[in-house]
Amino acid sequence: MGHLDPTQNSQAASEKKLKASACELEQKLEARTRELAEAREQQTATSEILRVISSSPGDLKPVFETMLENATRLSEAKFGFLFLREGDAFRAVAMHGPPPIVEWMQQAPVVELRDHPHVPFARIARTKEALHVSDLTTEQSYIERDPRIVALVEAAGARSFIAVPMLKEEQLIGAMAIYRQEVRPFTDKQIELVQNFANQAVIAIENTRLLNELRESLQQQTATADVLKVISRSTFDLQAVLETLVENAVRLCDADRGIINRQDGDLYRPAASFGNPPEWIEIMERNPIRKDRTSAVGRAILERRVVHIHDILADAEYRWAEEHRGEKEMHRTIVAVPMLREGAVIGVIVIRRTRVHPFTEKQIELLTTFAEQAVIAVENVRLLNELRESLQQQTATADVLKVISRSTFDLQVVLNTLVESAARLCEADMAAIFRQKGANYYLVATHGVSSDFTEYMESLPMEPGRGSATGRVLLEGKPVHIIDVLADPDYTLAEAQKRGGYRTMLGVPLLREGIPIGVLILSRSVVRPFTDKQIELIETFADQAVIAIENVRLFDEVQARTRDLSESLQQQTATADVLKVISRSTFDLKSVLQTLVESAGRLCGADFATITRQKDGVLFFAEAYGYSSEFIEYVRALPVERGRGTATGRALLEGRVIHIADVLADPDYTWAEAQRLGGYRTVLGVPMLREGIPSGVLTLTRSEVRPFTEKQIELVSTFADQAAIAIENVRLFDEIQDKSRQLAQASENKSQFLSSMSHELRTPLNAIIGLTEMMVTNAARFGTEKALEPLRRVNAAGTHLLSLINEILDLSKIEAGKLELNPESVNLARLIDEVVGTAGQLAEKNQNRLIVEAQENLGTLNADSLRLKQILLNLLSNACKFTKEGQVALRVRKVADGRDWVELAVADSGIGMTAEQQAKLFQDFTQADSLTARRYGGTGLGLAISRKLARMMGGDVTVTSEQGKGSVFTVRLPGGATP
Repeated sequence: MGHLDPTQNSQAASEKKLKASACELEQKLEARTRELAEAREQQTATSEILRVISSSPGDLKPVFETMLENATRLSEAKFGFLFLREGDAFRAVAMHGPPPIVEWMQQAPVVELRDHPHVPFARIARTKEALHVSDLTTEQSYIERDPRIVALVEAAGARSFIAVPMLKEEQLIGAMAIYRQEVRPFTDKQIELVQNFANQAVIAIENTRLLNELRESLQQQTATADVLKVISRSTFDLQAVLETLVENAVRLCDADRGIINRQDGDLYRPAASFGNPPEWIEIMERNPIRKDRTSAVGRAILERRVVHIHDILADAEYRWAEEHRGEKEMHRTIVAVPMLREGAVIGVIVIRRTRVHPFTEKQIELLTTFAEQAVIAVENVRLLNELRESLQQQTATADVLKVISRSTFDLQVVLNTLVESAARLCEADMAAIFRQKGANYYLVATHGVSSDFTEYMESLPMEPGRGSATGRVLLEGKPVHIIDVLADPDYTLAEAQKRGGYRTMLGVPLLREGIPIGVLILSRSVVRPFTDKQIELIETFADQAVIAIENVRLFDEVQARTRDLSESLQQQTATADVLKVISRSTFDLKSVLQTLVESAGRLCGADFATITRQKDGVLFFAEAYGYSSEFIEYVRALPVERGRGTATGRALLEGRVIHIADVLADPDYTWAEAQRLGGYRTVLGVPMLREGIPSGVLTLTRSEVRPFTEKQIELVSTFADQAAIAIENVRLFDEIQDKSRQLAQASENKSQFLSSMSHELRTPLNAIIGLTEMMVTNAARFGTEKALEPLRRVNAAGTHLLSLINEILDLSKIEAGKLELNPESVNLARLIDEVVGTAGQLAEKNQNRLIVEAQENLGTLNADSLRLKQILLNLLSNACKFTKEGQVALRVRKVADGRDWVELAVADSGIGMTAEQQAKLFQDFTQADSLTARRYGGTGLGLAISRKLARMMGGDVTVTSEQGKGSVFTVRLPGGATP
C-alpha cells in the first residue's frame, strides 16, 4: 500500500471527526427523547391525580392510591405504601403492588416505632429527610431480625427502597415508601419524583381538611341564618325565637335534648324545650334550679361560664340525678352555657346526650353563639318594653329618624376614616376594626398595615378568649391594654404578631347596650404604652363607630355624615402636606413653625395666627401669620407670661385649650393694646404639651365674633402636637450636640487627672498610712508618745485622702463598665445597725444627733451590701458635714407603686441647697458652689458615684432641699427579696 498524500490525510481526519460528532449528537438525541418521554409520563400522572382529586372532593383514599400507583410505576418499582403518622406509629392508608403483598400489609397496616425502633421509618421520624436504602438486607433492623423487616424482605421480596417524608409546616405527618424486588438503587430524579408525589399528598390532605371545615362552617352559618330569619320575623315573639334556638342547638351539636332556662328572681325556670318528654318538663317546672354546684345549670349560673360535664355519674358534686328519679336514664353528658347580659346571668341554654360522648370545642362555641342570640332576643323584647314606656323618647327618636332618612350613608368610608384618625391622633402605627359576623368577629377596616397582614387577618375569625387583644376585649367587654405582647404569657396570636410586627396594643369594645358588636384595635411597633388621654380618645372613636354602625343598621343613612367625612379627608390631606414640609426641614425649626402657623390659620378659617415658644426659660412670640408688622413688632418686644389676662397666658397657665368667643366680652381678658393693634375678637389658644407641661402655644384669632368648630379645634390641636414634636426634636438634637461636646471635654479632663494622680498618690499614701500606724502602735518602742495626736491626725488625713482616690478610681471603673456588683441577700436591719455604728462618730464631730426611723420587719434586700454601705455612709457623711448641732435621720421603709421598692432616706437640718445647686449636684467633679467647696472640702465625686451605684442596682438617688432648712437624699432600690 502506498503512502497517502497530505490532502488525503486531511480528508480522512475530517471524516473521522464528522462520524464522532454524528454519534455524539445521536446519543444526545436519545437522551432528550428519554427525558421527554419521562416528562410526558409525569404530566400524564399529574393530570390523572388532579382528575381524581376533582372527582372525589373530600375523599382521600382514591387520591392516595392514584398517587402511589403513579409513583411506583414512574420510579420503576414493584410495590409501594403511603403511611400517615399517628403519634409514634405509622398507618398504611394506601397500597399498590401484587395482591399478596397488599394483603400482607392490610393484615398489619400499623408500624409501631416503639416496637420496631431500628426500622427505616424510625430514622425518617428523627431526621424528617428522604431515606434511600440500596439493599434492605444490609439494614441493622434486618440483621437483628426485626420480624417486620424480615417479612418485608423475605416474604415480599423487597431489596432496594426509598421513603420520602410528608411534611406540613416542618411537621412529619406521613411518608411514601417505594420498593424494588432487586438490588438496584434509585436515581436522584426518581427520588425527586417520589418526593413530589409526597408533597402532592400533603396538599391533598390540607385541601380536604379545609373543605371539611368549610362544609361544617357553612352548615353552622346556614343554621345561624335560619335563626336570624326567625328572629327578624318574630321580633317580639320571644317564645318562637327561643324554641327555634334550642331546636337548632340540639340538631347542629348532635345532642339528644335541649332546654332554655330563664331567670325568675333567684330561680331559673324552663322557657323553651326540644326533645324532652312532657313528664320531664313537669319535673323541671316543679323544681326550678338554684345557683349551686349540684346541677350543670346551677353551676353555670354560679360561675358565669360554660359548664361541660362529660359524665354526670363520674361528677362527685352532681346530685340532680339522685334527687330527681329518671335523670340517669335520660342523659349522661351535659353542656350548659350561661346567657349573659352585662355580666348578669339572665338564663342558661343546656343540651344533653343520653350517652357518654363529650361535646367538641366547636359545638360548645356554636352553643355559645346561640346563647348570645337568645340574649339578643330577650334584650330586644326588653328594649321594646322600655321604648313603649317612654313616649317622649320615641318622639325624639322619630325626629332624629326624619333627619337621618334624608341622606344615605357609606359605612366603610366611616370605618376607614375612624381607624386612620384614631391611629393618627393616638400616635399608633396600625389600627383595625373587627365587626361581628355570625358567631365570630372579622377584620373590616385597617390603617397602616401591610397587604399580607390584611389578607391573613381577613381570613382569621376572632372569638372571645385571652389569646388575642380582640378576643380579650370581647371576653371582658372593656378596654384591654397590653404593654408588650411578647411579654404577655396569655397572648398566643404569634403568626399575626410576626406579620404585623406590633408590640404594644390597645383594644376598645364597640358596645351596643353593653354587648360587644366589634372591637377597635390600635397597635405600636415598639413597646410604648398609650396614655390615659389616648385611651379616652379611642373610646370616643369606638363610640363613634358604634353610632355609625347602628345608624346603618337601623336607619340606612346618612348623607350628612358623608359630607363630614369628605371635609375631614380634605383636612387630613392638607395635614399630610404640612407633614411633608416638616419632614423635609426636620431641624430648620423656623421654617417648620412658619409652615405650621400658616397652615393652621388657613385651614381653620382664621385671620391671624401666632406661635409662642420657650427659649432659655423665657416665652416669646416666635412666628406669626396674617398680622401687621406693627402688631408683630409690638408683641415680639414683650415676654409672654402665664396668667388669665391673655388667651396665650391662660393656655400656659391651665395647660388646656382656651377658646374665647369674644375677647371684648371676657372680663378676664386685659391685653387691650394687642387687641387694638391686631383687631381680633375670637381667640383660640392650644398649648403645645411636652410630657403634660406647656412649652408654647399655637394661637388663632378672627377679626369677627365667630367661634371655632370642634373639628377646627381638633385640627389645631393636631398642629400644636406637631409643633411640640418639632420643637422637641430640635431641642433633643441641640442637647445631644451640647452633651457630646461636654462629654468629650469631661473625658479629656478625667483622663488627664487620673493619669497624673492615681499611681503617684496611692504609693506614698500607703507608705504614710502604714508608717503612722506603726509609730502609733509602737509609740513606747520608738519614743513617740508625745507625738501620738499629730501622728493620728496624719494617719486620718492619709486615710481620708486614700478614700478620695478610691472614689475617683470607682468612678473610672463605672464609666468604663468594669465595676462589677456582687448581689446577695442583705439583712436590712443588720446593715442599718452597721452603717449607723460607723456614722455615729461622724455625727459626734459636729455635735449632731443621729436617729434611725425604720419600719418593723424590713426583711432582706437583694443588693451588693458593700456598695449599699458605701452609698449610705457617703450620704450620712455629707449630712453630718453640712449640719452643725442639728439632727441627721436615716429613714427606711417599703413602698409599692406598681412594684415593690425599698426607700432609704437621709434627712438633715443643715445648710440646704438652692434649685440651681441641686441641678448640678450629681455631676462628676462638681460641688454645690465654690464657696461651699472651700468651706467644707470634698471632691464632688461621692454623690455622683452613689447615684451611679444605685442605678446599677436598678434604683436611683434623688434629692429635695430648701436653702437654710436642710436636705433629704433618698435611695430607692427594687425590693427583690421576701421578708
